[in-house]
Amino acid sequence: MRRPVARNLTVLAVSAAVVVSVGAAAPPTAHGRPAAPKTPVAVGYGGAVSSVDRDASAAGIEVLRKGGNAVDAAVATAAALGVTEPYSAGVGGGGYFVYYDAKSRTVRTIDGRETAPLTADENLFTENGEPLAFADAVTSGLAVGTPGTPATWQTALDRWGSRTLSSVLKPAERLARDGFTVDETFRSQTASNEQRFRFFPDTAELFLPGGELPAVGSTFKNPDLARTYQELGRKGVGALYHGALGRDVVDTVNKPPVDPDSGWNARPGDLSAEDLAAYEAKIQSPTQTSYRGLDVYSVAPSSSGGTTVGEALNILERTDLSAADKAGYLHRYIEASRIAFADRGRWVGDPVFEDVPTKELLSQRYADSRACLIEDDAVLTSPLAPGDPRHPASCAGGGTAAPTTYEGESTTHLTVADKWGNVVAYTLTIEQTGGSGITVPGRGFLLNNELTDFSFAPANPAAHDPNLPGPGKRPRSSIAPTIVLDRHRQPVVALGSPGGATIITTVLQTLTGFVDRGLPLADAIAAPRASQRNAAQTELEPGLYDSAVRAKLEALGHSFKLNPEIGAATAVQRLPHGQWLAAAEKVRRGGGSAMVVEPARQR
Repeated sequence: MRRPVARNLTVLAVSAAVVVSVGAAAPPTAHGRPAAPKTPVAVGYGGAVSSVDRDASAAGIEVLRKGGNAVDAAVATAAALGVTEPYSAGVGGGGYFVYYDAKSRTVRTIDGRETAPLTADENLFTENGEPLAFADAVTSGLAVGTPGTPATWQTALDRWGSRTLSSVLKPAERLARDGFTVDETFRSQTASNEQRFRFFPDTAELFLPGGELPAVGSTFKNPDLARTYQELGRKGVGALYHGALGRDVVDTVNKPPVDPDSGWNARPGDLSAEDLAAYEAKIQSPTQTSYRGLDVYSVAPSSSGGTTVGEALNILERTDLSAADKAGYLHRYIEASRIAFADRGRWVGDPVFEDVPTKELLSQRYADSRACLIEDDAVLTSPLAPGDPRHPASCAGGGTAAPTTYEGESTTHLTVADKWGNVVAYTLTIEQTGGSGITVPGRGFLLNNELTDFSFAPANPAAHDPNLPGPGKRPRSSIAPTIVLDRHRQPVVALGSPGGATIITTVLQTLTGFVDRGLPLADAIAAPRASQRNAAQTELEPGLYDSAVRAKLEALGHSFKLNPEIGAATAVQRLPHGQWLAAAEKVRRGGGSAMVVEPARQR
């Protein structure tokens, strides 16, 4: 049995709003003081912003207060994250942008994924006939793809924004120039990268001031990045794709400025001015699936996020998750994730190079043919073989199983709504925490290591791998910024998360927690997570690993391993009478920051 969903979502939100704290914007700079506390939930009017960082959320709110729309505010927030979250996102990376237009009630997306050099082939990450070790590849010029973030910003502003790039970069430019307060998360992320940061003098000078880790409570300034933002604002993104900034990027990739005394072999890349000039942020239609009477929209390939979340939702559609106990719910969710990841590995890659059956992967007919594999009292074995979405056969596999390849678990996500009802869900990245570790000299930003999201060698030699490198190809991503609409095509919720391949499971679990389990949005985000990605073991956060439900699932045959932290989601929810609820993490990554333009009065 299925139950109507729209029945409770507003009630849950309003009841939650009574008890939450409200976040209001604050000046986006700090000067040697302890970092201002973050507020994970905010309710109010005039628009909302949710991100992992208080200064970044404040930058978006500043733009909304000055009359900008959700797209303007999203770009401003993203640029500020490039200052305060430089190990997760920035000018040197890429991402995927999902936009809901309130006037037309339509959803569009931008694929701003990085691309491989035009000279790349399947052997990009092989040496002497063998795949490189991941650690050797990641901290090198080989790992760097053509950045897509600046093109994404300009494309979004040109199509749907109301402000210039120069104006929306101002808060981030100011933040980079004046500085922000270092928190424990920033220091710990720096510490985890300290050794490889010291390989590159420009990186060490920027992120290890005075040769030391930045102290918690100190003010971190990045004047080079402030000047880069100023240049992008003045000259446009052509400064990267056709100008001096781009020449600096090419030189850095092809001759990584490594300390010769470090002993590190920073393998050079082969990026060219032609690669930058050829880059295009692609406007394309979203993926779409129906779930419990709602329409769920996300990004289509080159990301696997939309197809994999969508397929898993379709697999779960025939099951009443609201009536299941916690173990039963998690069992179904884990098995649906396992199946969807098996299909993702076989079928999803860059559609310019691969014949990706997107429509078929998202069909209810195909989902039903895969859902029958799930039993209430047994567990599927991973790696599970994929099915054939073009020729669905009940409970049958259609090929050779392949394990899910590694993706870095960094990245960052932001969610924005404005007073007109427009919504943005935007996930941006430089891949793993710290990206390639290589800073462009004098420019203040790290370069991505996104090309390591390609398969270094076929995931299974007996089957076609759609994610091998190629000239100008986009590596497969798991990014899944998602917007959910009701039957009137009005927004219900928008969300997304960082976390590499765990992005997919985080979005899926948060959605089912909110829609099926009746959790208020903030609680759905905070709930302890499980992540199954067609592997022998399912990863559990401590809240599940240390709970009684683990034993119940193990009795069915599940096997688990501990993951201290999975994802870092942010979301917004539309409430009645023009109100918005913004929600972020309460604890993960030091907690997130939810803000609204005009806070609702507390009763």
